[in-house]
Amino acid sequence: MMTQDLKHDALGTTRLVDTGDGSFVERDTRTAHAALRWLARRLAAREAAVLRKLAGEARVPRLLAFDGRVVRRSFMPGRPLYEAPPLSRAYFVYALRVLRRLHRRGIAHNDLAKEANWLVTNGDACAIIDFQLATQAPARTARFRRRAYEDLRHLLKHKRTYQPKHLTARQLRVLARPTWPTRLWRGLVKPPYHFFTRVVLRWPERAGPAERGG
Repeated sequence: MMTQDLKHDALGTTRLVDTGDGSFVERDTRTAHAALRWLARRLAAREAAVLRKLAGEARVPRLLAFDGRVVRRSFMPGRPLYEAPPLSRAYFVYALRVLRRLHRRGIAHNDLAKEANWLVTNGDACAIIDFQLATQAPARTARFRRRAYEDLRHLLKHKRTYQPKHLTARQLRVLARPTWPTRLWRGLVKPPYHFFTRVVLRWPERAGPAERGG
């Protein structure tokens, strides 16, 4: 068995594990900073619960195991969006379908502004990874609908970056209308959040998590 550390920060270590017969990704909270270990394990539990709920969805990681400290999930070959810009509008058509399937199953990702969480796979197909911040909703409450709407806005922001000429009039209207929590986030929460993630945790600004699972 061979392992490769993909990321190490205050919330633990993410590794690619090659068993010889296949590969998987594990997020290990045992190496997290002692003061943040509770948070790392809470996020790991959240990711495991969401992936369990999404069992059978082909374009997200598949949960393999979770013991309260280490999350193991299947590996999907692919490249982050910022490394492999899609060559056609097909990617964003596919991505919208994947996102709608997640929302129909009551999952809001909540971290799709990061291009690293969007994978480009064979044939400009899409996969979504890193569900640490995702939330589940048993019903389509107003709060869930706001979160789903912001997931969509983040997808459209990436489309504006790589395929702006294919944005529809409706999509342009969505981009122009952030929800009130988003406006509040920008003004009050975003600055300290960026300090915590970029200075304390040392997460890259654009790349975000480097690991891939699927």
